[in-house]
Amino acid sequence: MTMTKVLIVDDAMFIRIQLKSLLQSNGFDVVAEAENGKVALEKIQEFKPDLITLDITMPVMDGLECMREIKKLDYSPTVIMLSALGQEKYIQQAIMDGAKGFIVKPYNNESVIKNLNKFKV
Repeated sequence: MTMTKVLIVDDAMFIRIQLKSLLQSNGFDVVAEAENGKVALEKIQEFKPDLITLDITMPVMDGLECMREIKKLDYSPTVIMLSALGQEKYIQQAIMDGAKGFIVKPYNNESVIKNLNKFKV
C-alpha cells in the first residue's frame, strides 16, 4: 500500500512541525515542507505530492497565488487550504480556484485528520 505523499506549505515553522508530526502519526508521508508559495511550486515539481496543505497568508507568494499556479501544472494534486479565522472570503476564492477543502486555524487535530483522510490515495 502506498502512503499519501504530502507537502506542507506554511510560513510558520511551528505549524509545519505540528502538522508534520500529526500527519506522520496518522499514516501520511510528509515528503516536503515549504515556507511560501514560490518554494512550494519548486517542491511540487520535485516531489509530486498527492496532497498539499496550503496556508493562505504567506510572504513572497501567498496561498491564493500559489493555488492559481498549481492549476496550471500538468498534474493536479489535492489542495487543502489552511487559514486563520476570519479569512472566509479567501477560502471561497481558493475553492473557486480549485482547492478541495479548507482547515481553519487554530485547528483541532481530530478534525484535520478526518478532513485529510478523505483525500488519502
